[in-house]
Amino acid sequence: MGITKELVEFCASVKYENLPHEIANKVKYHCLDFLGIAVHGSLIESSQTVYRLVKDIGISPEAAVIIGTDMRAAPQYAALANGTSAHSLELDDLHNESSLHPGVAVFPAALAASELSDCGGKRFIEAVTVGYEVMTRLGKALNPANHYARGFHPTGTCGVFGAAAAAAKILKLDQEQTINVLGIAGSQAAGSMEFLTDGSWSKRLHAGWAAHNGLITTLLAERGFKGPATIIEGRFGFLHAYSDGADPDKVLADLRKPFEIMKTSIKPHACCRYKQGPIDGILSIIRENNLKPEEVKQVTLGILKAGFPIVAEPKELKYNPKTLVDAQFSMPFGAAVAILYGRASLSEYTQENIESARIKEMMGRVSCVEDLELEIVFPRQWPASVELVTEDGRRYSIRIDHPKGDPENPLAWEELLSKFDDLTSSIYPAERRKEIVTRVQALEQAQSMREFCQLVTA
Repeated sequence: MGITKELVEFCASVKYENLPHEIANKVKYHCLDFLGIAVHGSLIESSQTVYRLVKDIGISPEAAVIIGTDMRAAPQYAALANGTSAHSLELDDLHNESSLHPGVAVFPAALAASELSDCGGKRFIEAVTVGYEVMTRLGKALNPANHYARGFHPTGTCGVFGAAAAAAKILKLDQEQTINVLGIAGSQAAGSMEFLTDGSWSKRLHAGWAAHNGLITTLLAERGFKGPATIIEGRFGFLHAYSDGADPDKVLADLRKPFEIMKTSIKPHACCRYKQGPIDGILSIIRENNLKPEEVKQVTLGILKAGFPIVAEPKELKYNPKTLVDAQFSMPFGAAVAILYGRASLSEYTQENIESARIKEMMGRVSCVEDLELEIVFPRQWPASVELVTEDGRRYSIRIDHPKGDPENPLAWEELLSKFDDLTSSIYPAERRKEIVTRVQALEQAQSMREFCQLVTA
């Protein structure tokens, strides 16, 4: 049996009744995180552009919810809108070994499919588990550094497979149909890293497009459309086409040991995942030593090789960001706001700060280097190193092995609830926020996901 067929057989075997209790809890944890980010993301200009398109295509009061708005649209367009909004803030979850953001592709497709089928919460939990599993395993098998080197963004390329697998589970497609789903999805895998050159919005679309295409491929297969049964491992298949260093064995290695969603991180800082560890290190040194910004003379940050061209190069762009996307992917900017404000939240990632002379001056005190010691444990871990020198010659250093939000250093439920409240308070009143949290925490008891989705309208 080939890899694609074995992966589909595994997906078919995932049943709520057989899932460890911690898996269901982790799905709920990531679901709440996704919803909060998507709600706030609905306010972002790039999301509003997508909403205008959806309105022009046609909205319907009987269709699927666009989170954080009063609009409903055909399920594939709701998935497009929700995935794009959730990926716009750079606050979405991330799976280290695959270097991709599973939630923003899987949840939009799963929610849209749930409204089509009106499934219950248990099947939704199964589907999300499967979606994360398929998406992240393909990302691991590509070997992220090789995939990035060819200019691909793994959230977009692998996302369509995760979205499709989740939708197929919810719509109860059989194994033959699900093989066709993945086969079709292989021709929909897209996502270019070229957005880094000018800070444009296309990265945000990658997640929404993956969710949209994943749902479309599932609906096609449900109606009998055929796709290649060897799309993952074949001579012209996904792994061969999208990476010069793929390792097919990683797709099926150690299934359920543990499920990949258990290895997925939550972001506390509003920026690229490669910046999270260095920011943690800066904040730790400053807080523990009660340092003031004016005392900081020089900061040297050890950056992972895979992340260096994403957050540290080219220098002329990273030290002179022009747009919010530029800032989200500028390590010097993230370090500067962390030093000056003691945090790197959405409140710091503003156009005003991008143009601030004070921040630009602080960015000039930041240097980024490749630290070969960090590579030993990558991509299983995403460590970072920080050395800070003060104006009077004191020298502090720290290594961050597990940035805040990693499974080994997680946000507590209380911290996640605080993040959710911060993100949604401008749209939902306190009672609605409380009800959403309560319903998410009891997701397995939901009889109607369609009814659940009504909670996240504006």
